[in-house]
Amino acid sequence: MRIKIDRELCIGDGSCASIAPKTFKLDLEGKAVVLDDYGDDDETIKMAIESCPVQAIIVEEEK
Repeated sequence: MRIKIDRELCIGDGSCASIAPKTFKLDLEGKAVVLDDYGDDDETIKMAIESCPVQAIIVEEEK
């Protein structure tokens, strides 16, 4: 799985980083970035993705 952040949509809510801190963090601009696609367990990452209020987190399945 590959995780991307749509930086134009991201409002810096930070819920993703709070729920899955090994996977997401907020950068100096207050926008989410991906630290490690597999930093947290799958269920935690799923909860973090679902917590995004503007749905700025995109998951692509690797081929």
